[in-house]
Amino acid sequence: MSSTKKEVIRLEREAVIPVLKPRIIMHLTNLIEHHTDRTEFLKLCKRVEYTIRAWYLLQFEDLMQLYSLFDPVHGSQRLEQQSLSEQEIDVLEQNFLTYMFRVMEKSNFKICSNEEIDIAQSGKYLLNLPIKVDESKIDKNLLKRYFEEHHHDDLPDFADKYVIFRRGIGIDKTTDYFIMEKLDMIISRLWAGIMRITRLGKLFSKKSNVRIKNDPKKDDDVTKEELPEDLVVERVRIENLDISLRNLASKITIQEPTFDRIIVVYRRASTKKGEKERGIHVKHFKNIPMADMELVLPEKKNPSLTPMDWVKFLISAVVGLVAVVGSVETPQADFWVMFAVLSTVVGYCAKIYLTFQANMVAYQNLITQSMYDKQLDSGKGTLLHLCDDVIQQEVKEVILCFFILMEQGKATLQDLDVRCEELIEEEFDAKCNFDVHDAVHKLEKMGIVARDSIGRYYCVGLKRANEIIGTTTEEHILRTAQEHGGS
Repeated sequence: MSSTKKEVIRLEREAVIPVLKPRIIMHLTNLIEHHTDRTEFLKLCKRVEYTIRAWYLLQFEDLMQLYSLFDPVHGSQRLEQQSLSEQEIDVLEQNFLTYMFRVMEKSNFKICSNEEIDIAQSGKYLLNLPIKVDESKIDKNLLKRYFEEHHHDDLPDFADKYVIFRRGIGIDKTTDYFIMEKLDMIISRLWAGIMRITRLGKLFSKKSNVRIKNDPKKDDDVTKEELPEDLVVERVRIENLDISLRNLASKITIQEPTFDRIIVVYRRASTKKGEKERGIHVKHFKNIPMADMELVLPEKKNPSLTPMDWVKFLISAVVGLVAVVGSVETPQADFWVMFAVLSTVVGYCAKIYLTFQANMVAYQNLITQSMYDKQLDSGKGTLLHLCDDVIQQEVKEVILCFFILMEQGKATLQDLDVRCEELIEEEFDAKCNFDVHDAVHKLEKMGIVARDSIGRYYCVGLKRANEIIGTTTEEHILRTAQEHGGS
């Protein structure tokens, strides 16, 4: 079973380094020739991490202290103990959002734009029901105030109610028979053929053409030569496969790009008059298929038949009624013709209803899976994940940048950026948009990298770098613990 149409999605390559820190450190250490330099390099890696952790410690403590006031479970009790005015609470919650958005940015999370969401939802994967948010259950003031004071480009339409952050791209594959989906697609193609023959399809053609034209990141003929820095992933859908009655019973594999990590931030609307809701929900998901992004939406409405389904019901009923009346009025009415027409109409209506019921079962299963398998954490646990992500990412950037300067000598900022990306690709078979500015800034702050008279960056020797950073508090604690037998 082959694909009739190749559908690809182009996404901007991200700055996150998709390689674990221990692997980077051990591999780079093994590339160093002399044993004494290896020892010094390992020591430097530890001191770099301890130093970066110390830099962020106070910021992360402030973040966690602020969130404790807006924790949906216990936050209201803590706010009562503080005896704060409404204005003071408003200031504190905006401070919390400022800290959190800063950590999101440092952890390479990006706010999903309208364009990205349109591309993601332009296809179907495992979720085949239209999912909508019950906006009456979501607060519309918290995020609106934040974005009024903190400008962000290309915000989605729902940014005043909830924000979806995404990071990382993956692939999800599912192999199954997909009997109902195949039948639905075959019937849809037959329906499209009827619409084309009767020329009713022209009513919808203009709207469809505009949608495709305004979708610049989705192109069937995209090649890596056109945009070498972009990440290109393929979407394999049932709608684009060659399916016939002969191969209806065979298994097929569909494929959908995923957002490796998604974080949703929102506040519920107040349910009690005169009492303002202060809890802020932060939910963390993993490996969410782009076409099934609706799974992470907050406060979802229960799915129901779409207006299009009801239109199909009515059209089928009218067509069946007209056909039966026309058959009865003929001089020689054929019972079997009327029976065939009625059977077709009833069968089509039953198909719509049974498809909806099957989709409801699939939806419930996906919701259960998203709760137990896809949801990583929420609230404080998510913030702790983010804080650690920031540290891990920045440690990797600094170590890679220092290693390049140590092994390959002086370099301009642009050359250093290219060399770091080449190292990641050649040694770890991974690609990323390396954030060289942040790495160099931290190395300069530590005092182990400087610029010469013509602006090229260079690093000090390994031993000198360890002397400049000095013995860290963590090393003193470890040494004391070892001297006292680990007690």
